[in-house]
Amino acid sequence: MLTCFLGLFILLNLLFPLKVDISYSPVITAADGSILHSFLSKDEKWRMQLEPDEVSPMLKKAVLLKEDKYFYYHPGVNPLAVGRAFLKNITQGKTTSGASTITMQVARLLYPNERTYWYKLTEVFRAMQLEWRYSKDDILHLYLTLVPFGGNIEGVKAASVLYFHQSPRQLSLAQAVTLTVIPNKPSSLRIGRQNDKIVAFRNKWLRYYAREGAFPKQQIEDALYEPLNAHRLEAPKVAPHFALRLQKTHQNQAIIKTTLNPAAQEKVELLAYNYLQQLKYRNIHNAAVLVINNQTHAVEAYLGSADFTDVLHSGQVDGVRAIRSPGSTLKPFLYATAFERGLITPKTIISDVPIDYAGYRPENYFGTYSGNITIERALATSLNIPAVKLLNQVGVTAFVQKLTQAEFSQMKQRGDQLGLSLILGGCGVKLEELTALYSAFANEGTYTPLRWLQGDTVRQEKRLLSPGSAFMVNQILTQLQRPDLPHNALNSVHLPKIAWKTGTSYGRKDAWSIGYNQKYTVGVWVGNFSGEGVPELNGTDTATPLLFSIFNTIDYNSPNGWYKAPKSIGTRNVCLETGLPANSFCQDLVVDTYLPGISSATKCSHLKQVPVSLDGKYAYCTSCLPESGYQQKWYPNYLPEILTYFVTQHQPYLALPPHNPSCSRIFQEFAPVIASPTQGMEYLLEKADHQKLMLQCNAHNEVKKVYWYVNDQLLRAAPCDEPVFFEPQQAGKLKISCLDDQGRNTNAYVTVRFMD
Repeated sequence: MLTCFLGLFILLNLLFPLKVDISYSPVITAADGSILHSFLSKDEKWRMQLEPDEVSPMLKKAVLLKEDKYFYYHPGVNPLAVGRAFLKNITQGKTTSGASTITMQVARLLYPNERTYWYKLTEVFRAMQLEWRYSKDDILHLYLTLVPFGGNIEGVKAASVLYFHQSPRQLSLAQAVTLTVIPNKPSSLRIGRQNDKIVAFRNKWLRYYAREGAFPKQQIEDALYEPLNAHRLEAPKVAPHFALRLQKTHQNQAIIKTTLNPAAQEKVELLAYNYLQQLKYRNIHNAAVLVINNQTHAVEAYLGSADFTDVLHSGQVDGVRAIRSPGSTLKPFLYATAFERGLITPKTIISDVPIDYAGYRPENYFGTYSGNITIERALATSLNIPAVKLLNQVGVTAFVQKLTQAEFSQMKQRGDQLGLSLILGGCGVKLEELTALYSAFANEGTYTPLRWLQGDTVRQEKRLLSPGSAFMVNQILTQLQRPDLPHNALNSVHLPKIAWKTGTSYGRKDAWSIGYNQKYTVGVWVGNFSGEGVPELNGTDTATPLLFSIFNTIDYNSPNGWYKAPKSIGTRNVCLETGLPANSFCQDLVVDTYLPGISSATKCSHLKQVPVSLDGKYAYCTSCLPESGYQQKWYPNYLPEILTYFVTQHQPYLALPPHNPSCSRIFQEFAPVIASPTQGMEYLLEKADHQKLMLQCNAHNEVKKVYWYVNDQLLRAAPCDEPVFFEPQQAGKLKISCLDDQGRNTNAYVTVRFMD
């Protein structure tokens, strides 16, 4: 008989296999396990997957005593309960008592249908299938996941979250019993509507538990008097952009365990929202923030928009992933690259004067120039001209390759189309890319992809920069004597100890401020998602105050020490005039950091000794040097572009006397450099407007006069620093020649076309 029954069961099991396909509500959890955000299941239910440790022993005992006290002893069907229910229903002529075990209830929840005797038999069959496939704990787990609580709420986890805003493991005895009794009458016991009725039913069962001795007497007494003030709450919706992002990338996961720090997230959201209320009066409506833990590389706070509900100003755009112009925020990475290549050191002098690269004429933010300036000051004050000059030395292709290593998406897609304007914001970046890049500075030049999930434990580290070059940048970006320190911040007692860099895009559409210390890297973007520029928008006064507030809130008075110089860093005395190792004629020395064996060892040459006549009127070269009647004199060894700058700015300087007019030698060294027009360029002119080309050059410091030629015909002579204007008479190719008063000549070829 048993064999036949077993054979029949196996046959039916093959013909009608059990299918357990539960559609869960995706849940995004924080690092501490709390729920950040949840979404409806595919069938529009709030049905959250339970984790094994979320069911407290108290809840488990309450459910078993009420629903199926012999759950662990029967094979899915309780024969005694069935017999008792059958007799009772027969004697009373109607169904007054059920005999459903927890396993049978799970079968009913998986395969809902009309409650007939035939269906009851299929329910018994499904219960036996469940017992065959799953353990008792698994079946209880399924029950607690599927049990209805009215409306579209199913399972004790969804009920705990939506009614009590907490995990099932945190429920009190009164709350646990409340959730135990509601499934009996989910449509008539609605929390928030029939709380008094629920309390009466709950207390009835609490007294039953007292008689059974299920829980300590005092615990039951407390539960009997615990009020029920609960009502249905909104599902958690913390960090909506973060949650939507992870839910989309992990669509098949019921529980997505992230690294987000709920305390830091809450603080960042509050700070950004309140700060944005002040900016709205200036027509600035959006902000985004990303916080990275530098030790774990975990994303601890993610704010895609300061006001997700602001439909009028596109609040649902994710600013962390939006592609925007970075302004000056890439400059520290360029300087670090130049440091590690030995091209510069912090005290190296670089010229900050107008320059022209094939028609590209960058300007500084304030439209002014500094002449000669140290590298550390050029970076601290975020000057544009030195940055463009450095990028030209490093090479656009090489710099783009570095950014590609740091996972900059736009560099991968269109890096071969970028030019020198890249370093001033002429490219697209994301806030998450910039923040991860700055985190590399905080980790001695090592780049590590961001950690989003707690299970992301494999580190794919890349050495982007040497520890020494990263340290040099850290020291510069910590300086307080700089223009991007917010007004009145220097005197604030709440000024955080961080390194930071600001950026403002062209047209004042994007304001950036990225900062870091040993614990955190924080990226802040402020602007308008619409792309509308605002005159008052800038990284210094718009983004940095929020950056400082965030650091002061999430890491106030951080005990972490500052960065120590790595072993690869050395110090040396350099000439104040050039930042190069001192020569015998250098008098003013300063201490500079450098990379031994890498940084340039070329000695300073800011002065040169020139033979001049005793009266100082003429200079001599080796060809015309007399046997006597001259003196050796030191003169500044200025670059031609610096001499041009001194003249145009009317700054006094010590100039070389003119060369000996009796000298017959003509030499090409230090020939004038034609700055305008640009070699190889095509110029489109309005002939009717008599448009002209400007002719200008940078000449050596001993040159007083130059001669301009067009197609080998003399145009005119002019002082070397004076621009000359020329109106072409016909279209075509032109040869522009510049001859200085030392006989040195330079040619440039351009094409002129006239508009029809």
